[in-house]
Amino acid sequence: MSFFSKLKERMFRSSSKLDQGLEALVEDQSDAPAPAAPPPSPEQIAPEAAPKPEASNPVAPPPVPPATETEAPKPGFLGRMLGRDDAPRRVLDDEMLESLEELLIQADMGVETSMRVCANLAEGRFGRKLSVRDIKTALAAEIARIMEPVAKPMPLYGVRPQVVLVVGVNGAGKTTTIGKLASQFRAAGKSVMIAAGDTFRAAAVEQLQVWGERAGVPVMTAPEGSDPASLAYDALARAKAEGVDLLMIDTAGRLQNRADLMEELAKILRVLRKLDPDAPHNTLLVLDATTGQNALNQVEIFRKLADVSGLVMTKLDGTARGGVLVALADRFGLPIHAIGVGEQIDDLQAFDPEEFAAALVGANDQA
Repeated sequence: MSFFSKLKERMFRSSSKLDQGLEALVEDQSDAPAPAAPPPSPEQIAPEAAPKPEASNPVAPPPVPPATETEAPKPGFLGRMLGRDDAPRRVLDDEMLESLEELLIQADMGVETSMRVCANLAEGRFGRKLSVRDIKTALAAEIARIMEPVAKPMPLYGVRPQVVLVVGVNGAGKTTTIGKLASQFRAAGKSVMIAAGDTFRAAAVEQLQVWGERAGVPVMTAPEGSDPASLAYDALARAKAEGVDLLMIDTAGRLQNRADLMEELAKILRVLRKLDPDAPHNTLLVLDATTGQNALNQVEIFRKLADVSGLVMTKLDGTARGGVLVALADRFGLPIHAIGVGEQIDDLQAFDPEEFAAALVGANDQA
């Protein structure tokens, strides 16, 4: 299964939520029954239609079948998917735009971004009758436009080693992301080393060791509770001596005590720069999509704690809140290097704005 197929399938919770909401918005108005015509008044009855006196020995007329009202068939699912002319349509007015904003906010796109998307969508379309397909296509195009400038792979430089510092809260998927990226870079012919800098969590160290064995990548560790900065220094010294292309350093993410974390990260930066004044060359912030709008707060915090250069969004397969990635792009403009929709190594891929937008709004279902 291709990554886009997985994206379509696993982001179903996000797209189906918008699907249902958009269907309801459009059919709400298009299915409204027309007002019934009032019964004719006696004056409106034609004279010839007035009852005539009964003739003697009347002959019973042949029975007339009762009149039945014919109802225009409603378009089926396939009809809507193919965009037939009989698909339900609704005028794009203020009321509909307000309802659409609410749908996008529920998908965690945020108030400001949702309003901006709807305003741009209304340009040139306000007052027109739109089908669900029309709206999805326009939404996908607008979302892709916002995401296009931030869709950038992690840059590779000519320095050796290139130091990649990975930050994020515990549970966001830092360890798995490091393992997947290391494996992918190794498969692309780069020599990679990992430093298990979250020395306070034995599980994180063990997980990185598993990934290291799987990818054939060395993992430097230190005893539990050791100074992460010392490990980072030793790892960079070894990477320089061995001519490693990429050194990926894991870090702790204990946001409940920001002062300690800030000091820890600051110390790691200080010791790295003793060996390389430009290190780290990349600082990746890993975000968990299931946290929704809280991801925006995490970006704010880690931009102060570390000079974040790019984002990786994980767990898009477990949420109906994929819209937060649009809000992140709109507010911060930080490069989005990769997104993840599962646990397998090929479930972390470069971010494609058009594929993401289509999967988010369910536009791909109509292809």
